Amino acid sequence: MYILKHTEKETAREYAYRVIKYNIISLDLVPGSMVSENELAEEMGVSRTPVREALIELSKLKVVEIYPQRGSFISLIDNRLVDEARFVRLMLEQAMVEMACDIADENNLLALEENLKLQEFYLEHTSKDKLLQLDNEFHELLFLISNKKFTYDLLSGMMTHFDRVRRLSLSAIRDSKNISEHRSLVDAISKKDKEAARNIITKHLSRYKLDEEELKKQYPNYFKTINNEKKVSKH
Repeated sequence: MYILKHTEKETAREYAYRVIKYNIISLDLVPGSMVSENELAEEMGVSRTPVREALIELSKLKVVEIYPQRGSFISLIDNRLVDEARFVRLMLEQAMVEMACDIADENNLLALEENLKLQEFYLEHTSKDKLLQLDNEFHELLFLISNKKFTYDLLSGMMTHFDRVRRLSLSAIRDSKNISEHRSLVDAISKKDKEAARNIITKHLSRYKLDEEELKKQYPNYFKTINNEKKVSKH
């Protein structure tokens, strides 16, 4: 498990939540695996209580499953929840890119370009976690341009499901389409072409569906199916 730096303003519970969520998204905490409160607490240097509280919060997002007398497990990837998260994000980002076409200034476009340069650098240097971080920052910038940071923050919890699939795609299917679509989107925003921007973001946030079958072939044990749902219910 990767241990993030504890910031001064964070409570122990907030820190535990952030670290566990990060490792769920990065797949260092593998879908379907059991997690120990004691082991997590020891690795993070906190007591069991904030870890237990963090796991309870993450169970509300359906990325952790807690079973009395059995323990806590990292949820398998549920494509129904991935699709729901993607749908919400798509509806919001279609509006964000149209607003960006109206109001983005030179500084906004420069921030997007700087992010793209970093994405290109880390694609060449194969840092998957950094690529996902920069991808998220790129999309966050779209919300910031439209002064909708609070909306983005509310969305981030639900996006955990979508982010796990995106992280898995970076491991299984290495290509540069993601970045090229980001660049096309910035070009459309700079030209104030709302129709093009909307079409690009729709294609961009739907592209994971093309990778879905390949991901299931390579990582069949990571995904929820009717069979493994039945196995869980029997215990």
